[in-house]
Amino acid sequence: MTQITQEVEERLAQFLLENYKQEIIDAILENKKYIEIDYNKLEIFDVELADMLLEEPEATLEAMQKTIENLEYSEGKRLRIRLKNLPPKLKIRIRNLRSEHLGKLIMVDGIVKRASEIRPEVSEIVYECNSCGSTITILQKERTITKPDRCEVCGARKGFTVLDQKVHDARWIVIEEPYEIISGERPSEIMVYLKEDLTTPKMQNITDPGNRIMITGILKQSFRKLRGSKAKQMEIYIDANNVEPLETMWEEVEITKEDEEKIKEFAKREDLFEQLINSIAPSMYGLDYIKEAIILQMFGGVPKILPDKTRVRGNIHILIVGDPASGKSQLLQLVTKIMPRAKYVSGTGVTAAGITATVTRDEEFLGGWVLEAGALVMANDSICAIDEFSKVPASDRVALQEAMSVETISIAKASIVATLPARTAVLAGSNPKLGRFDPYIPIREQIDVDDVLLSRFDLKFALRDVPDPERDKQIAEYVLKLRAGIEEIKPAVDVEFLRKYIAYARSHVFPKLSKEAGERLKEFYLEMRSMSGEEAPIAITLRQYESLIRLAEASARVRLSDTVDIEDAERAIKLMKISLRQFGFEPETGMYDIDRAEGQRITAAQRSKIRRMREIIEELEARVGKEIPEDELIEVAKKEGIDNAEDIIRKMVQEGLLFRPKPGYIQRTGG
Repeated sequence: MTQITQEVEERLAQFLLENYKQEIIDAILENKKYIEIDYNKLEIFDVELADMLLEEPEATLEAMQKTIENLEYSEGKRLRIRLKNLPPKLKIRIRNLRSEHLGKLIMVDGIVKRASEIRPEVSEIVYECNSCGSTITILQKERTITKPDRCEVCGARKGFTVLDQKVHDARWIVIEEPYEIISGERPSEIMVYLKEDLTTPKMQNITDPGNRIMITGILKQSFRKLRGSKAKQMEIYIDANNVEPLETMWEEVEITKEDEEKIKEFAKREDLFEQLINSIAPSMYGLDYIKEAIILQMFGGVPKILPDKTRVRGNIHILIVGDPASGKSQLLQLVTKIMPRAKYVSGTGVTAAGITATVTRDEEFLGGWVLEAGALVMANDSICAIDEFSKVPASDRVALQEAMSVETISIAKASIVATLPARTAVLAGSNPKLGRFDPYIPIREQIDVDDVLLSRFDLKFALRDVPDPERDKQIAEYVLKLRAGIEEIKPAVDVEFLRKYIAYARSHVFPKLSKEAGERLKEFYLEMRSMSGEEAPIAITLRQYESLIRLAEASARVRLSDTVDIEDAERAIKLMKISLRQFGFEPETGMYDIDRAEGQRITAAQRSKIRRMREIIEELEARVGKEIPEDELIEVAKKEGIDNAEDIIRKMVQEGLLFRPKPGYIQRTGG
């Protein structure tokens, strides 16, 4: 490390006295461990000192800390220096770090991928020479303990006893490049060393896996022994000087009294929902009912703990299935930019570990197993937008079932058994595998998603590109105005204000269902249930009833109301009807069928046809025997009004109700 001259030390002392005397006194009185130094002030005071800080950061920072320690009023206390407002030129991508940056001050933006526990480490050891009794102080700057090479008094090279040592808290984290700055390639990562004041409980929360942070520090090198070999491998890491969160947590959204008054005043507007709807993706024309549903998802319902300790989720899950170029991806990405901690992932590149959690062996951290959080855990208390949902591998979608129902992720691998919180609302988007959405084909045949997972979504919407001369003209004119700059793309509500509005509602408003609203929801539920019968399909289940309550609670939260009123119930019913009409309407019967909406293998209409088909098979058995010619069966079935007899036979074979004893013949299983 470069030696700092007496003249430089005096200039540093003068700078600190002129600019930070009161801050140093306050830090000592409040028992703080650090003070923040503004680079701009140092540059104004002395350009050469500012340049020295960038080129020789370790020596300059050490000199500043010693200067504070030697001040009359510092009481010998050593304060750590945190730097802020550094030049933008110091910011560099992880993949662009080179040997020229070693020993230099840099700034790196990244997402915490994994982190070790906070453990005590030795910063300084005082040794005693057994030969002459002199003391030797060794600063521990490497990741392994450094011992004296020789005694400077007697020249002894061994026989040293530890007299004293200074210990500080330390933590290792690994950060990787954020998703939006990479394009197809694997994100680069780097280790970061945190110590002393950067390991406080508050800083620990900021540096936990999943958080996006800006690291300011010195790029250093260390040597690690290779396993099973005496050889050493050089690694680079950042010795952090400062950590700044780049994502706002709900609890960190600052709401002043003035903001609170504005929020309460805004909630009284008659066009409240119209204003909020026009704030979500204003560049996308229409889609009002989908935007309204997403607004309710952002605010969320009220979670409940039942007397038997069962937890009922308050988060709302939404699935959007649509034609190509209908704007799903853009909508999903815009939502994640509004919500703190929200995450956007694409199904084409996601795995169970990437979306839930995984355990990996990490020799860098204590040589043990390390828990890595996935997107759902990272987005806890927020929204996880999953694009190309149907392309998430089937084995990985299984991991989503627990997260979307009970809002936890259980993992038991190696020596780690843990249950992680995943109180996350899922906003999923998917393209139909047939190219375009067909309302006459059940959803199960259009996207490859299990019925169990489909049933977890409170609302499902279809985005269809249907030619409509009047609407097409309006969209074309709207896009033309935007491109020509005639009309400005500006949300009705400022994003920062909307974020504060949501944060205030989620932390202060916990509405309860009023008797009138409860009666209206019950009336709708019973009305839909009354359509069901022995032959008729089941129109709605208790799962949709609970979804209605969540949606109504979210609507009341938007209005900052402590009670769920009739208007909230009607809004929830309106959105549920749209969802059921798009996915649960059975064209053959003209009735609602919840099995169709939730992707069941066999809908009520198909079950009715299967029952009739079995009766026909029994009649033919009595006439021709157990082995029935398939052509004859199809001919009789079509005469009985079963137009899609071939499809029904194929489904019965798939379900194991029928089998083919030989080509061209059908037989009942067990018949």
